[in-house]
Amino acid sequence: MGDPKYPLLSKDGDVNIGALFSVHSIEILPSFKDFRMAQTMIFAIEEINRSQRLLPNVSVGYRIYDTCGSRLSSMSATMALMNGPEFTAGDRCNGQSPIHAIIGETESSATVILSRTTGPFKIPVVRNYPSFFRTIHFGWSWVGAVNSDNDYGNNGMTIFLNTAQEEGICVEYSVKFYRTEPDKLQKVVETIKKSTAKVIVAFLTSSEMYNLLEQLSIQNITGLQMIGVEGWITAKNLITPNSFHVLGGSLGFAVRKNDIEGFADYVIKAFWKTVVPCSQTEGNSSQYAVNCNTYQDLLLLKNYNEDVPEQRYSSNVYKAVYAVVHSLHSLLKCKEQAGCEKGLTIQPHTGATVAQYEVVNWQKDSNGSIKFKAVGYYDASLPPDQRFVLNTENITWKPRSVCSESCPPGTRKAAQKGRPVCCYDCIPCAEGEISNETDSNNFLWCLFNNLMLKRTIKLIKNKPSKFNTGKKCIHTYVCVCVLFQEQEDKSK
Repeated sequence: MGDPKYPLLSKDGDVNIGALFSVHSIEILPSFKDFRMAQTMIFAIEEINRSQRLLPNVSVGYRIYDTCGSRLSSMSATMALMNGPEFTAGDRCNGQSPIHAIIGETESSATVILSRTTGPFKIPVVRNYPSFFRTIHFGWSWVGAVNSDNDYGNNGMTIFLNTAQEEGICVEYSVKFYRTEPDKLQKVVETIKKSTAKVIVAFLTSSEMYNLLEQLSIQNITGLQMIGVEGWITAKNLITPNSFHVLGGSLGFAVRKNDIEGFADYVIKAFWKTVVPCSQTEGNSSQYAVNCNTYQDLLLLKNYNEDVPEQRYSSNVYKAVYAVVHSLHSLLKCKEQAGCEKGLTIQPHTGATVAQYEVVNWQKDSNGSIKFKAVGYYDASLPPDQRFVLNTENITWKPRSVCSESCPPGTRKAAQKGRPVCCYDCIPCAEGEISNETDSNNFLWCLFNNLMLKRTIKLIKNKPSKFNTGKKCIHTYVCVCVLFQEQEDKSK
């Protein structure tokens, strides 16, 4: 249990799919989400093995390793996947990996290690989290940014900062921390506390968001609009009695839910009966006692079914298994009646799924429970003009976030020295200057300096018939000229 050199769950087949999940970890023991992914993978493989449509007469096996949330364990598990447990010190490697594809991991940093290790050996890796990032802004020009200090957070934040610059969004601060760095976390909290930005782009994993949420709640820092990513936006472990004060109204992209037919029953009955024999109550032999001791950590998960209706990340594992199997079906030249050509050497092949996301909003339902309400979607399979849909009327909003309020007509924007372009003062028009637009960068009509006044007087005197004081002013130039003529007439 938890030894990365040996699979946590395994079954031999003609072709085998490997997987790396962090079922046990230092922070949480055990991980419901990753264990559910393991269940989903086995469910999909058993479903395929029962089918005659995919890989007929070819059985699919699996080897699922527990990385225990450790980068070092990830490397050990990866090496074990590539070599196979049958290779001992005296055996000779034949150059053919027992695994035809690997699914994993649940964090980008670990997946980078996995991909770089398996790449030279041509073993394809299907990621659970597609490398896709979008964020949302609704006229928010002044934001803060915080990210996990790992590949997932750093790469995502780099994309966001570049996009923000292109879109004219000013970033007041960009800070980062890792879950094992409490001092850096405190500095992040202090930065948020002192800032004026009300919108925070949080490119965090659920672990870092949990730590940040805890500190923001302790210091009673509220009134923030969080923009989230798939790493935490639908994480149920973030729902606490005080979390809504901080995360209420949060918006972000989540992996789209998909209903896997029959999976709920499988989770409750079939999986525990077939894979974890200790879950059966009959019998009292010593072997049964040994089995129970072996599986005691996993048995903590036996009655956990709260996340089954969500089916977000688990559905990605389901689709990943089918992507691999469809590739193998093609490579082995399978036909429904004739079966597959087992003797063929399988060359490297990759599989991927189309990016499909829901936009979710943290809201409360009628009984006060927190829910993740779908308020839109992004679907890369649709035409470009139909991919992104957002129902703004269904969104619970938080305050506006700007560095400076708009400058009204009669003023212009003046940059504040040493601050971003979103921060400015509003300077009133001087006498003879006119600005009739909101957020004007210049006074539009600076017509009436001394020289212009002299020319206006001369024009009125030479052609007085052109100025009719009985009509409405249509143009500022004419208005001033008419006013001048009236004053001149009165003086006479």
